[in-house]
Amino acid sequence: MARTGSGDGISADAVEGLLAYAATQRGFGGGATMSTEKAIADARVLAARDPVRHAGLLARALRTGARHLMSRGRPERALPLAEEALGLARALGGAPLVMALGCTADVLTALGRKEEALMLLEEAEKE
Repeated sequence: MARTGSGDGISADAVEGLLAYAATQRGFGGGATMSTEKAIADARVLAARDPVRHAGLLARALRTGARHLMSRGRPERALPLAEEALGLARALGGAPLVMALGCTADVLTALGRKEEALMLLEEAEKE
């Protein structure tokens, strides 16, 4: 079932498709970057319309974007995405929070901020 917005073609299913496509394009140039950026932009629109329903989707898109930037050796650009995903995931709890804590810890580690990363990993173990 397609979950469309206000007739603009933005849907949760479309965002999921972009994220899936990006996952298949790692290492193949700009396809993953463009898909991830579009997924984040569209997820932001959906979350603005219905935060309760789409906050998890936005958190996942942001986390995917952070992981993609990490794979390209850009942890400084990944950090804001990971931190935003973590902020959203804190309200969701459970698996989304654990995933966001791990992602943010990975970015912090890549930036040499190992103590902060360790604190996040310890929090994830308690979750």
